[in-house]
Formats: sequence, C-alpha cells, structure tokens
Amino acid sequence: MKWIILIALATGLRAEGLPKGFKPLFDGKSFKGWHISEVNHHGNTKAWKIDKGLITVTQDKPGNGGIILTDKQYANYELSLEVKPDFGCDGGVFLRATEKGEAYQIMIDYLEGGVVGGIYGERIPEIGVEGNGTGMRLDREWMKYWKKDDWNHLRIRIEGEIPHIQVWINGQKTADWTDSSNHAKTGTGMGMIALQSHRSDPKAKSQRWVEGGFHRFRNAGIKELK
Repeated sequence: MKWIILIALATGLRAEGLPKGFKPLFDGKSFKGWHISEVNHHGNTKAWKIDKGLITVTQDKPGNGGIILTDKQYANYELSLEVKPDFGCDGGVFLRATEKGEAYQIMIDYLEGGVVGGIYGERIPEIGVEGNGTGMRLDREWMKYWKKDDWNHLRIRIEGEIPHIQVWINGQKTADWTDSSNHAKTGTGMGMIALQSHRSDPKAKSQRWVEGGFHRFRNAGIKELK
C-alpha cells in the first residue's frame, strides 16, 4: 500500500509539473486563452498541437513559422516550463510581446552556434546595441547545463517597468540583465507571452529550422509578481 501511494504521488507530481505558487498557462487539451498571430514576420503556421499537456509546433509548409500568443497581457511574473526542441530548430519564449511579435525574447536557438537561455530583442534592435543594459545577457557555456535529447527546465523572471530579466536552465542561471530603459514596443510595462517557431529560407546560407523538426513544450505555468 505504501508503494502504491508513493507511485501515485510521483505520478501526480509529474502530471502537475509546476512549482508551488504557479498556475498553468494551458488547460492541457486546448489553446483556450491563446491565439495565433496572423501578422508575425515568421509566418502564421497552423501546426500547433496540444495533446495531454504536450504542446508541439512545426512549420505547416516549408519556411512558414510563427508565434502563438496569450490573449491576456502580463507585467511582472515568473514562467516555469519544460522544453525539448529538435536540434536545428530556432525558437523562443517572448515576453511583453505585441501582436506582431516584437518582444524581449528568451532564446531557444537549438542549433550550431546557437544559444538557449539568453536574452534577445525580437524586432527590438536596441537590446543588441553594445553597452545597452547591465548584467549578463547570455551564457555561451549554456550547453554545460543542457540535457541532450531530454526535457530541460526553463525558469524565466521579468519585473519592473524597465525590465530586469533572469533566466535559469535546469537551475543554473544563464542570464541576469537589466535594460537601460523600457524598449518594449507595447509602450507600457506589459505585453503578451508568446511561443515561437522560427521561419526558414531555403535560399539563405544559415537555416533556422531543420526539415521536419519540432519544438515541444510542457508544464508551462506562471506566477504573477506584485
């Protein structure tokens, strides 16, 4: 009986998969509360799927990526989610995003020379300007903390009208950076949360999405901060 209880508890923990104080961002069976952007420059792929809590995305035709956004806007919060991208696939988690996908991006550039767990400006060029902001924007040693061909936990925290952003991969901090001012294109200290599937261009030398590749997400939750 004791072992049955322990197994049940362990199964429940795996199914829930969220730290204390976090609320699910998905209901596990539908995209209620989310929508696909029809105006994102990466495309409008309709290949988003959700089944038993597992969220997957790929290109519905070669080159057509895109983003899925929360209907609600958020200001200060922590995100907790697990990711399992195929190697050769570029994507990310967008913070304080517009409908077009202009956002502070947490990189999931899982490809040769790419970075996971760093901070990037998606259509916010100011973020990449040398000397802008303070702190560590990315860790080139991120692969030391990454579990290959397995699920990896991302913890993301953003707070302040001038955002202070922190990122952890499997408990190891990979970014701790404060912008020099509020560069969010929303014009406020709020915005939507988005998940991204990067487009690709067959004519380009550097591809950002391997043919037939997927990004996978699960146990996505949020804890709003005061």
